[in-house]
Amino acid sequence: MYPRILGVYSYRKSEDIGTGLTQKSHQSVTYWFVRRLDDDRYELQPLNTNHVPSGIVTIVGSGEFAKCYFPETDYYNRYTVPALKTLKAKLDRGEECYSKGDLEQAEKEFLKAVMVDESNASANLGLGSVYCDKGDYNKVKKVLAVILNNDAAFREEQRHQFNSFGIGLRKGGLFTEAITYYQTALKGNPDDEHLLFNMARACLEAGDTQAASESIARALEINPDFTEAKKLQTFLAKKMAGENVDAKFLDGPDIPAGVAGPSLEPAS
Repeated sequence: MYPRILGVYSYRKSEDIGTGLTQKSHQSVTYWFVRRLDDDRYELQPLNTNHVPSGIVTIVGSGEFAKCYFPETDYYNRYTVPALKTLKAKLDRGEECYSKGDLEQAEKEFLKAVMVDESNASANLGLGSVYCDKGDYNKVKKVLAVILNNDAAFREEQRHQFNSFGIGLRKGGLFTEAITYYQTALKGNPDDEHLLFNMARACLEAGDTQAASESIARALEINPDFTEAKKLQTFLAKKMAGENVDAKFLDGPDIPAGVAGPSLEPAS
């Protein structure tokens, strides 16, 4: 099944340095973390100084990949796998502390993870949720700026985290930020009825009933048996018709979604 982790590959480039008699040939080597997306596309992300994938993702075709990139199994096993396991341990401790309500320790663990990879999606989403719960909205907005510029934050394996962070934004009264956040999340997950449901909640509390109605209608197109979405659609219809509605409905549940993350082992 795709995507599949292939491990670390190198890209080698020869270039001439100097001129005339002093000219020398130099070969530069860069290392890339590779995931195979499908039969013809490979996702490459450079390794940082801590040997973990970080930074801008590049997509290349199978022809270019086979010609220009070479497997570095020893490098992957010696450096990247231990570094990723260390990073994962910090993230797991952060998640565990957060689930227990220990916000101070959760923040420390997520910050340790950011020290390994400043753009790490899980670490920044975790920090964002911690700051939402602590009501530190200046820090929330700083983390949000990082997340909105990180496509990896909205991958399937992060779905539980990015949905939960959006809920935190809305509950903190940052409705504009929550809507922007959900709009970004939906670009990569347009058929996620749970995201659409929570987008509708954010729009409703921001006072945009029409946008909320459109979002919930889309959620029900995707999943006609979505009970909570049906209730919200009924509530919106009454509100738009000018009927008296019980505002306590807004105390109802958000709908998070959880998906297990990928293995660190490369595909065979």
